[in-house]
Amino acid sequence: MLDVRRLRLLYELSRRGTIAAVGEALHSSPSGVSQQIALLEHEVGVRLLDKVGRGVRLTEAGRSLVAHTEAVLARLERAEAELAAFEGEPKGRVRVASFQTATLALLPEALDVLAEHNRLRVELAQVEPEQALPALLAHDFDLVLGEEYPGTPAPVSGELDRVDLCREPIRLATAGGITLAAAATHAWVMEPRGTAAREWATAMCRSAGFEPDVRYESDDLLAHATLAERGHAAAFLPELVWRGRQPSVPLTAVPGGERTIFTSARKGSEQHPAIRAVREALRRTVH
Repeated sequence: MLDVRRLRLLYELSRRGTIAAVGEALHSSPSGVSQQIALLEHEVGVRLLDKVGRGVRLTEAGRSLVAHTEAVLARLERAEAELAAFEGEPKGRVRVASFQTATLALLPEALDVLAEHNRLRVELAQVEPEQALPALLAHDFDLVLGEEYPGTPAPVSGELDRVDLCREPIRLATAGGITLAAAATHAWVMEPRGTAAREWATAMCRSAGFEPDVRYESDDLLAHATLAERGHAAAFLPELVWRGRQPSVPLTAVPGGERTIFTSARKGSEQHPAIRAVREALRRTVH
């Protein structure tokens, strides 16, 4: 019988890439991780890793074993969820990763709803979906609150259970309340390159016939709103920025201006009472 703890180390290595990263994530020394994987190789009787320079990479046998390990870990999580359901009351720790506007606008209200579950501990980290979804697969988080823009779909994984929360309007914010085409001569503030939000915003401007003059980059949408309010830049702002208050800058609707907000959990864990409680609190918050 293969040791599940050692299988988990091999799985983590496939996700994190280095022995040192696995050790840091699991609070173990790199030498300890290497020793346990060597014992796993002895158990299975085949080489699982090849040395490449100062690092390692999975052999074909290693990759095959990781694929089986993914299924084993998912089944164990499902077993934990089913056992937890016998107690009924949500309890334990749920580590949530959320993007900025959801962290500001949705999570505080969701925590209000969850206050009735005094045995449930919710921990929150503000992480953009591009980093949060891989971290979810690596077991750094239990639930991710993510966003998806038209034409830039979020990564799809058969290991994740996704539930859409809502579709949220995104509008053009300018001091003069102008159309998108008229904003061609304006300076722009956008999120950093490589993000789905930046790709979508750039594509929207190009579809209107111009290349945006992006003078300001920030992943803080409150900074975007401030620059738009003061007339320094045009910005695309989602409705959540104004949740609970009136917009302080004129807003103009744009065709195709919306994003989908969703939650993702690892398959096998999605039926855990604690995960279900957090998802239900978020659902109540947006509806």
